Amino acid sequence: MPFYVSPEQQMKDKADYARKGIARGRNSVVIQYDDGILFVAPNPSGALHKISEIYDRIAFAAVGRYNEYENLRVAGVRYADTRGYQYDRADVTARGLANWYAQILGTIFTESNKPYEVEIVVAELGETAAGDQMYRITFDGSVADEHGYVAMGGQADQVSAVLKERYTEGMSLFAALAAALAALAGQSNGDAPEVNASQLEVAVLMRGRAHRAFRRLTGARLDELLSAAGPAAAKDRASSAPPDQPGTGPEAGAGPAGGDAP
Repeated sequence: MPFYVSPEQQMKDKADYARKGIARGRNSVVIQYDDGILFVAPNPSGALHKISEIYDRIAFAAVGRYNEYENLRVAGVRYADTRGYQYDRADVTARGLANWYAQILGTIFTESNKPYEVEIVVAELGETAAGDQMYRITFDGSVADEHGYVAMGGQADQVSAVLKERYTEGMSLFAALAAALAALAGQSNGDAPEVNASQLEVAVLMRGRAHRAFRRLTGARLDELLSAAGPAAAKDRASSAPPDQPGTGPEAGAGPAGGDAP
């Protein structure tokens, strides 16, 4: 005999399922700095990216199930290319992409038995910092216009609390990376070993670059940034922790090792 489940209960069950799936992964951070927008995600894989370019001045970051957000990324690239070809490159905007993603995720959440276990951020670089745009889209198609910084993942509230303390408007790239490392390290309460370049995926949308603003930070450049930002993040955590709290000094490192399995 068939049984009845109210629409409210169905939506609640889907939302709980999606949140649990997202919470199993690691958090990611998107933060503005003086010359652009910085993306930081724990990710030991050099081939399966959580951060990618969508269009000339637009980038994409995600957490959750890799196959699901990769499908969204590819679809977003096709949408942007098609719209730019049919109309004008200036008509491809982060707001338009965010609304398009929201429609897709909202439809999947409402009509499919299994919702997508993803959260994504679409960011667009403006001519000035005031023109930067960042949109967070959740598994149910909800869109939030973010300013300054945004954290994604199962512990986003905890990460956002650290970013709120560390973030200042017009901060340098070094300071922005230090803030991101401190926030991500908070996921493990300071017990994780020091993060190195092989455990992080870092990229920027950088003002001043001709045509394509997206750039991945790897190799010597990332090592240089980490060497400057890591001690600053560790020092900040040590100064803000209670004296009797273990594992919060510089020896605790700049962040957790590894990332969520793509």
